[in-house]
Amino acid sequence: MSTGPHLVSDVMTHTVVAVGRDARFKDIVQLMEEWKVSALPVLAGEGRVVGVVSEADLLPKEEFRDDDPDRFTQRSRLADLAKAGALTAGELMSTPAVTVHADATLAQAARIMAQRRVKRLPVVNAEGVLDGLVSRADLLKVFLRTDEDLAREVRQEVISTLFPAPAEPLGVEVREGVVTLTGHIRDTSLVPVAARLVRAVEGVVDVECDFSSGFPRSVTG
Repeated sequence: MSTGPHLVSDVMTHTVVAVGRDARFKDIVQLMEEWKVSALPVLAGEGRVVGVVSEADLLPKEEFRDDDPDRFTQRSRLADLAKAGALTAGELMSTPAVTVHADATLAQAARIMAQRRVKRLPVVNAEGVLDGLVSRADLLKVFLRTDEDLAREVRQEVISTLFPAPAEPLGVEVREGVVTLTGHIRDTSLVPVAARLVRAVEGVVDVECDFSSGFPRSVTG
């Protein structure tokens, strides 16, 4: 992966199974089983995403199969009771669909997932047409970057910018995604800034700073 903020387009899945509004209940279940997915985008027109049907939308049919809900349940779970009697994707889907654009950062996508409590997001273009799908697992791919790759980005994007002329080269060591910075720096107020910038590098698990202030002996002695 290249340096800089990684985008949804870097990790998303381009081959996506989707259904139309008229897709039948059993067909939806069968597609989920065949593709090993727990949700399907629902498309209309030229591929515009109008909703998402998930396992959670299908479960009320089983939950209320042999149940005669009381008045409280009828009032508090009207939507679920309606889905229990639904037959098509258009009746089952959650709408409007929670989507994301391909040029969104992984952090933005992660925030949307967390805030809307969804496990995956259809990726759409400016017209709302389906381009792909991004999942929680896709967002975690940045943690597969090698230690060498992370060290290179930290040196290029953080150390060379924040400490352009150190008294001696600063050390950057990465083990299992944990970055350790060492060396002599003149201004220790930059330590928290360095830690924040390193932690912002995608794929970094944690950061430790072991800087000492002032000049090394070989310079001042």
